[in-house]
Amino acid sequence: MLQLAGEVTDQGVIIYMTGALCTQPAQVLQSEQAARIIQGYLDNLDKRQSERLALLRGRDITPVEDAPSPAARELARLLGLLVDLGPEEIRTRAPDVGGLLSNLQGLAELVEELYDHWRHYERYLIFEGGADDSRDRAVEGHLPFIENNEYLTDLVRTAYRQIEHHLRGHWPRVYRQVPAGTNMSLLLDEVRWPCPGGSYETLRDIRMVRLALLVLPVILNPRRNFRQGKIVEMDHNPLDGTQLDPKQWFCLPLRVGELSFQVYFHREYLALGVSLVNLFELSGHVEARCKPDGILVFGLPDQALDGEMTAFFVDEKEDVAVGGVRRCEDVEYFGYFKKMILTLHNVIMMRRGRLPVHGAMCRVNLRGGPSVGLVLVGDSGAGKSETLDAFQSLAEDWISDLTIIFDDMGSLALSEDGLIGYGTETGAFVRLDDLDPSYAFGHLDRSILMSPHRQNARVVIPLTEYKDVVAGCPVDLLLYANNYEPVDEELPAVELFDNPEQALHIFRSGYRAAKGTTDEQGLVRSYFANPFGPSQMRELHEGIAQRYFEEIYRLGVPVGQLRTRLGIAGWEREGPRAAAEALLSRLQSQAGA
Repeated sequence: MLQLAGEVTDQGVIIYMTGALCTQPAQVLQSEQAARIIQGYLDNLDKRQSERLALLRGRDITPVEDAPSPAARELARLLGLLVDLGPEEIRTRAPDVGGLLSNLQGLAELVEELYDHWRHYERYLIFEGGADDSRDRAVEGHLPFIENNEYLTDLVRTAYRQIEHHLRGHWPRVYRQVPAGTNMSLLLDEVRWPCPGGSYETLRDIRMVRLALLVLPVILNPRRNFRQGKIVEMDHNPLDGTQLDPKQWFCLPLRVGELSFQVYFHREYLALGVSLVNLFELSGHVEARCKPDGILVFGLPDQALDGEMTAFFVDEKEDVAVGGVRRCEDVEYFGYFKKMILTLHNVIMMRRGRLPVHGAMCRVNLRGGPSVGLVLVGDSGAGKSETLDAFQSLAEDWISDLTIIFDDMGSLALSEDGLIGYGTETGAFVRLDDLDPSYAFGHLDRSILMSPHRQNARVVIPLTEYKDVVAGCPVDLLLYANNYEPVDEELPAVELFDNPEQALHIFRSGYRAAKGTTDEQGLVRSYFANPFGPSQMRELHEGIAQRYFEEIYRLGVPVGQLRTRLGIAGWEREGPRAAAEALLSRLQSQAGA
């Protein structure tokens, strides 16, 4: 049978599938945890002193220590009976709960509200078992996972509709197929990978996510809506002396560009951890069994990071970069996951001689013209993603095809073919307010929305194919995203630099107007607009940057800046769009020349 594991919290419930799925709709109400969910609803009614509590007059709604109240258990039993029986039959067969049927209309409205209460939870279904991604077994392993999710949704929805039918005395004429089951599901497996032992031994028995299913759109409300603090480099492994309970942790194997990562997170951060599958490529069966290039552990005890909130360590002996994030409420923001992963990526790339790029890259096929590789460099809130989104909205008039290579972080490599760009993510984590409305609303059905009612509301949305991320795209134009300067006759939207020294000065200075994505305010700066690796390993990065910019100019690749005006009040949407139009004009001119 389906069992709900752990506590039902204010925000979420985890369902562990430990056996056969329920076969009857009434069974979804026959568990201790169903009564706990009802108790949460009753607590909400009591908090706002709702008149609906009159339906339970004379019954005790106070929880017994950590257990549901007698009223919650009685209501759960009644609803279970109402799935299959009408009110008159219940009064005859179960007179102990028949007293709750004195106001059928009021009870129907309560059930409607309870149904909405259930759907406002973050709802997870966790399957225990194996998944084989090989070609001959993929269908056998994946279909039961998908079908069980759909079957649970059908059970919950059927239970709700039959209860409403018995209470109201008729079937509805309009059916609304809202997500009624779980909205995030995982299949876990005990994957054996070449764990180095020693400090890493504590990771060995943590189960890996092999398959994920999202019922989109998903709306999350994490406790925080911006990042704060700096990511620091440690001189020792944060896993030294650390012991993790494998029952409390999950491992998400990811492909971050060409690199293999293992992301470990405490169950407290389950919502944010699962959201990573909308941003990065989930590793296949073969990659998950390999030794990773990077390891992130999200939810470490304070002492593991020497009091720091976010830190990383380069283990040269094992050839792996290890990141750690402290377990506390302050890090309950998706940006900590994303930026820690990308910091480790950048550190690894610098050690391999590549130039990490905090920015966005796309390949644009102009109508009647050639394909152009464009890179925009800039820190958080500079207008990189927003300008590319504006490109998307202009595509019908100007562009034949547009392929995103990376939306936030990538790397540049010098080869016999020139300057080549590589990506990291298959999705984007962007500010909802700064997106073009037609683009944002057109993609909500594939999105994870975070804190949509608060400042710095965000959306995690898939953008591109993994094959395009790692294929390598020639760079034809390299621009710095300037979000703080106006555009006029002396300051054009697109400005090219004459020499590598001038370009290095602008890129190295890294100025931007802070947009509330971190705890910074006003005009701020970060080395090469990239506080995620280059700032911590500045000496290594400076040598790479000098060599790359000199070679870029030798290759004849234009370098300059694009004024997006995203940080100027009143230009949050029009600025990136105007920048995109000016840039398209530049690309057309460059292609024509």
